[in-house]
Formats: sequence, C-alpha cells, structure tokens
Amino acid sequence: MKHVYPVLLMLFFTLQCFISTAQQSEKAVSGNFTQLPFEQFARQLESQTTLRFYFEPSVVDSLFITLQVQNQPVRSVLEQVLQNTPFRFAIDDENRVFITSGVTINPNLPGEFYQPKAGTPLAQADEAAATGPVARSRYVTASEFKVYEIGTASNSTRATLAGHIRAQKSGEPVIGASIYSEATSIGASTDQFGYFSLTLPTGRHDLKIRGVGIKNTRRQVVLLGNGKLEVEVEEDIVTLKEVVIEAEKDKNVSGMQMGLEKLDIKTMRQVPTAFGETDVLRVVMTLPGVKTVGEGSTGLNVRGGATDQNLILFNDATIYNPSHLFGFFSAFNPDILQGVELYKSAIPAKYGGRLSSVLDITTREGNKKKFSGSGGIGPLTSRLTLEGPLAKDKSAFIISGRASYSDWILKQLSDKNFKQSAAGFYDVTGHISHEINDKNSVYATGYFSTDRFRLASDTTYRYTNQAASVKWRHTFNNQLYGVLTGTYSHYDYSITSIKNETTASELAYAINQGGLKADFSFFPNSRHTVDFGGSSQLYRIAPGSFIPRGEASLIRPNVLPEEKALESALYLSDRFDITPRFSLSVGLRYSLFQALGPREVYVYAPGESRTEATIIDTVQHASNKVLAQYHGPEYRLSARYSLNDNSSVKASYTRTRQYIHQLTNTASVSPADVWKLSDGNIRPQIGDQVSVGYYRNFKGNTIEVSVETYYKTLRDFVDYKSGATLVLNRHIETDIINAQGQAYGVEFFLKKLTGKLNGWVGYTYSRSLVQVNAATTSDMINGGRYYPTNFDKPHDVTMVGNYRFSRRFSTSLNATYSTGRPITLPLAKYYVANSLRVYYSDRNAYRVPDYMRLDFAFNIEGGHKVKKLAHSSWTLGIYNVTGRRNPYSIYFKAVNGQIKGYQLAVFGAPIPSITYNFKF
Repeated sequence: MKHVYPVLLMLFFTLQCFISTAQQSEKAVSGNFTQLPFEQFARQLESQTTLRFYFEPSVVDSLFITLQVQNQPVRSVLEQVLQNTPFRFAIDDENRVFITSGVTINPNLPGEFYQPKAGTPLAQADEAAATGPVARSRYVTASEFKVYEIGTASNSTRATLAGHIRAQKSGEPVIGASIYSEATSIGASTDQFGYFSLTLPTGRHDLKIRGVGIKNTRRQVVLLGNGKLEVEVEEDIVTLKEVVIEAEKDKNVSGMQMGLEKLDIKTMRQVPTAFGETDVLRVVMTLPGVKTVGEGSTGLNVRGGATDQNLILFNDATIYNPSHLFGFFSAFNPDILQGVELYKSAIPAKYGGRLSSVLDITTREGNKKKFSGSGGIGPLTSRLTLEGPLAKDKSAFIISGRASYSDWILKQLSDKNFKQSAAGFYDVTGHISHEINDKNSVYATGYFSTDRFRLASDTTYRYTNQAASVKWRHTFNNQLYGVLTGTYSHYDYSITSIKNETTASELAYAINQGGLKADFSFFPNSRHTVDFGGSSQLYRIAPGSFIPRGEASLIRPNVLPEEKALESALYLSDRFDITPRFSLSVGLRYSLFQALGPREVYVYAPGESRTEATIIDTVQHASNKVLAQYHGPEYRLSARYSLNDNSSVKASYTRTRQYIHQLTNTASVSPADVWKLSDGNIRPQIGDQVSVGYYRNFKGNTIEVSVETYYKTLRDFVDYKSGATLVLNRHIETDIINAQGQAYGVEFFLKKLTGKLNGWVGYTYSRSLVQVNAATTSDMINGGRYYPTNFDKPHDVTMVGNYRFSRRFSTSLNATYSTGRPITLPLAKYYVANSLRVYYSDRNAYRVPDYMRLDFAFNIEGGHKVKKLAHSSWTLGIYNVTGRRNPYSIYFKAVNGQIKGYQLAVFGAPIPSITYNFKF
C-alpha cells in the first residue's frame, strides 16, 4: 500500500492540471461593449484570458459588438456575439480561437496525425507535422487560417523565407505568382521553377499569394528564423478563358522591367489564327512594337530590328527556324507550352547574342499527380499530348506530337500545278522533371521537327529543327540557388532535284550549336536581388554543299569549308530598391567571340571595294586557331519611379552585341536562308537602345495603359550589294556591306484584363532606317543616304477582343492594320549594246498597299461536370473575314510587249476552320 498513495497523489495533481487547462477557455469574462469593432472586442477578451484570436481583419470588419456580460464563460459570450451571423468559432487545446466565415473547422488533429507512414520522413508526412526550419504544405492544400511557425528563434531581427508555389492538381510550378506581405510592403515573384525568396522582419506576417490562373490565397506565418514554406494553390476556373497578359495585376506599374510582355497559353488560345490552331508567334505579332513583313511569314521584326536579331529560346535552347509549312504554323505545339516572355528593351544581363529582342518560350513540367492527356483535330493538323507522374509528387513526364495532312487540300484545287504539289510536317516534344530532394532537381527537354514540301515540280524542300536542354537546379540556401544548363541546337535544310538523272543534285546547309551555362540568383535582403553567371557556346556551320544525286548525274561537287567559333560571356546584375518608390537595376555583361580555324581567309586591298579582283592574299589558319577575335561590354541600366500606387515612370538603356548574321535575299524568312559567323572581314553587330515609358492602372488594376518610346542605333549589321549571291559563295564578304541604322518609335497599349468583354488594343508608330555610306562610291546605296529597311512600316494598329456570353460560349475578334512595306520597283527599260536592261528606283523608294485583316472565332465549351471521361471544346473560326487580297509581293511580267505589275496575295479569300479540342 505504501506505493499506492504516491501514485494516487500523482494522478490527482495531473488531473487537477488537466482540469485547470481545460477550464482556461471557460474562464468567465465581464464587460459592457457598445458598437465595438470585433477586432477590438477580441483584444479585450485576450486581455482577460489566456486565449489568442486568429481571424482575417478584412472579413470581420463589418461586425460590431453590442453586449453586456457579467462573469459569463467565453464560449457562451462568443455564441451570443456570433449568433445570427455567418461567422463561426473553434477553440483548440492551446487556447487558440479561430474565427471563420460560413464553415466550422475542427482545430484538433487526430492522435495518429503526427505518426508518418513507415519509411516516410517526418517532414514529408504533412505540412502541419513539419518541425525545425521547414513548414511544408506540399501536396496538401493548407488552411488559410492556419499559422505556421517557421525557423528557429534567434537574436536576428530579419530572416529569409523561401519555397515554391505549385498547382494543387498537377504539382507543376506556378510561374510569375507573387507572394507579398502588406504590412512590410515586401514581396517577391516566383521564377520559372515556381521558386521565391524574400527577406522579412522576424515575427508574424500575413502573406498574400496571387497569380495567373490561380485563386488568390494567403498564408499566415510566424517567422522565427530562416526557413521554407511550400505552397499549393488551386486553379481558378470561375471565369473561362479570361485574358491576362501580365502575371501580376499591378506588375506593369510596380515591376522594374519595361518592354516586357508575358503571355500564358490561355491568352494565346483566344486569338483567331489561320486554320484554327493556336500559334505563339501570331499572338506575339499582335503586341505593339512587333511586326512582320507580310502574310504567311513568322519572322518577327521587333522595334525596327531584322528577323535575325531576335533570340528565340525553347527551354533555353536556341531555335533557328520557328515555323512550319511556309510560315503558316508556329514550330511549337501549343498544348505543351506554359508561357511566353518577350523582352523588347531592358533585356536582362543573362541574355545575349541578339540585338532586338528575346523570346523565351517555356514548356509545362507535366502532371505529377495523375495521368492525363489533351489534343485537337483540325482541317490540316492533329495533335496529342500525354503527361503523368513517373514517381508521384517527385517526377513527371510530358510528351507531345503534332502532324499535318495538308495534301488532301492541294488535291482539291483546280490548278493542276497544285494537284502535283505536296506539303507536310511533324514535330515531337518531350520533357521530364525530377525532384531529387529539397535542394536538387533535374529537367530535360527534347524537340524534333521536320518539314517536307514540293511545289508543282520535282524539287523537294526539306528542313529539320532539333533542340535539347538539360538543367540541374541546386539550392544552396534560402538566399542562393543556381542552375547549370547544357543545350544543343541544330538546323539543316536540303533542296533535292532528281527528275533529270544527268542534273540530279542536292543543295544542303546545316548549323550546330552546343552550349553550357551557369546562372545564379542571390537574395541578400529584401532590397536586393543579384543575378550572376556565365556561358559558353560553340558554333559549327556547314555553309553549303552542292553534290550530285545518283551515278548518272554530271553535277560537279561544290562543298564550302566548315565555319567554327566560340562565344563566351560573364554577367552580373543587381536590382535594388533605393526607396519604396524608386528602384534601380544595374547590370554588366561582357562577351568574347573567337572565330576558329581551320579556315582560309581572303585578304583584300585596303581602301577598295571588296571583289574577287581586289583579293591580294589568302591566309590559311590551322584547326582551332583564333583567326578573329571580338569582345566588349554590354550595359544594362533601368530605373522605376512610382508616382503613386497606380502609376509609374520607367527608363532603360541597353547595349547588345551580335556575332552571327542571317543572310537572305528575300523580305521574309525563308527555310533556305543561311547563317554566317563574324570573322576578320565581317564585323559583329552592336546595338544601343534608350527607352522611356509611362504606366497607369485603372479600376482596381483591371485596366492597364502604357506608353513607351524608344530610340535605337545599330552598327555593322549586314546589308547587300545589288545582285548579291548568298548561296555557295566562297567569298561572301564581297557581296555583303556593313551598314548602320537607326530606329525610333512610340507604342500605346490598352489592356482590359477582366469581365465579359476583355482584350487589348495597341498602336505603334515606328521608323526603321538604314544607311550604307561606304568608303567607295560603288558600294554606296542610295547615294549614302538613309533609306527604309524592308520591314519599315510606320503605322500599326492591332485590336484583340473577347466576349463571353456564358460559361460555355464566347467569341474572339482580331483586327489589324499596318502601313505597306517598302519595295524597289523597275521604272524603265533601255538597251545597251543591243542588250535589254532595266532601270530600278532607289532602294525601297516605294511601298506595297497597306495591310488590313479581320479574323473571327466562336468558342464552344463542353459541359463543366467535374467527373467526365473527357472535357472537350470546339472552335469555329474565319481568318480574313473580309477576303481582302493583301499583297505579299509585287512582280512584273511582259505582256504583248508591255511590262505590267501584279500583286501576289497569299490569302485572297476568307479561310474557315473548325477545330475539336479534348482533354482527359
């Protein structure tokens, strides 16, 4: 018995402690409350008890308390206060009171909640079960009312919070989402991996989270020290196909970047295009400052730049020909795309190698939760995309294929030449992502496409794109992470003729590019964001070969020697907030280009026009020997000043260098164009651009207005002598002239982002001029005066509008007008030594007629039941509704002894289309 009494005594004291703790929430309170806001009422109850209240102030700001109580239990008081209101309360074991609206929560977890399954690390069991510096919400949608303690308490007054924002259903990263602390006015945006990092004062914070296509949400955290917060968000499906261009509603005002346009796949699907298929490049052409020379061309002219001055990246791999089927289709399957970013000015320091713009196209990572698929069937193409987890919540795959079957349309045409033609393409894209652990992830992308066509002859054209990239992402700590990327790009074309055995031949060209780069992002504090890194890429070009096909061919082989070069760069940039209203971004990129042997280089007589007759020497360079070297700094400077919460002004200066040139004798991009590396005779291009802009938002950031003006100078970009030969030319520098140019303009942009009627309107006034003022008169063009480039189109207006009748039915309208492009015309004919000659005008002295087009589409969504075998939609479209015969080119023919001019139109009639889309 002597052992029983101590045990009973211990049980008695334990029971007393338990009862005492349980009665804390039942402690009586007193007070006389008259029209007291609920927030103040809660604070008075906290002062009388050990309770702590948790609620959203904006939710209860309409609740006022009028009540007189005397020694009543807390539960009874709260029941009286919240009676006949939509609010509910719950009290947990730690005396925390949660106030919710419309729902009642159970704040207590089951006893086995903290016991993870065998083999599962504790941190991965659930978000609420995490301890130490990690508070995880991965794969579980966390309650907005839950408070997360993050980090370990220390004497530091600031700490860094980092993590990822991912989609709840698929586990894919949410790019461009913002996470923001209103109390401190400190925020951050997620990068291409969904990663964010922000440094905050230690203590409690209410973090707002929002972004494109997700429901706005929040997380409440108590930041004790450095730690992580993994967030999953729900897809916003309340409104269908809402147009959003910027990732954050006020990003155009508050963000540092200017000259940046962001498009997500939902936006791009709204714009009607030829043959009904979503086309990335066609949508980009509707943005201000972006033009093309004519119908059926996907070559972009951005702010007065040539088509080769745009860097097109597909998951960081360079794409040299971004089009299919004569430019009528983009090279990128829309079902695998996540988004597009176009930089027209203030190009970040990590990008280089092109003068005018960067078009960064990214794919989705694939569904990490479950297997799914999507696709579409149209009049010319069909596509299919499959995706799913390889290891649930850790790795995923996505593979997409597309193929055309356009020959049947050609067979229906009455012209026998078209009946004998054939055209088609296919492309395949695959992507794999795998999360090794919290600090390491790997990504791999592969792309392959082939086009093949024959137009009313035996000549067959074929071209191929290949691209691949592999990334390893490593997080060193909450403030520093790096990405190591390896890339490979390949483009080739061939033109084959085999009808006549004695002249059977093949003309071929190929370019290969392999690269390695390392990019690091460092977040020292909330005021600084530092990016730095380096890159190196090797070019190998087979400039052309003309070889016989078959033993009977009498064609003499002609193979140009290979070109090789190495381009490297280092960069550093820092964005820092000087004051809450004034921010500055400074960056420096230093690039080095080395043309390598083996090469045979011609030396020309100084001060004379370069021709075969002026070659005075030939220098042979050994393998990998540097035959020419160029290097120099590339500056990046931009600033933003916020006039108020709804408006700001920005300015930027950018210098860029380009060491590779596209050679073409057509106004539009052709599959048979070639690329030429800089060497001792062809200098690299250098561009400088100054931009200033004003940005203003209206009606709660639902309407955006911006005005940007720019001035750009270009040095040493290539132009051509009259009658230049660009194919199989062993001394191409004799037909190329280094020119200088200038471009300037102003861009107006109005966007309405929400509501049944949404879309955008853009107007651009711009000029693009070139001057060839060579040392010798024979090399001058237009007497050394400035003249318009082939893509100088001063006025350009584009309107994209969408109207949603209901959740299932919507319409889209696209209207565009632009000034006709410049053209050189024959003015007269004359005879010299009994030989007929043609006298031409000054280069680009005339213009083709103005361009106008109207497109329309009607979208029908299937039923919106959540549980369906497949979700489908139909898109009915008409391209060129008015049937206007917009001239693509002007040509001349002699008819009965007279020369007559004719206009060639690609589409001279309305082009109807119907596309069936499905998703399962």
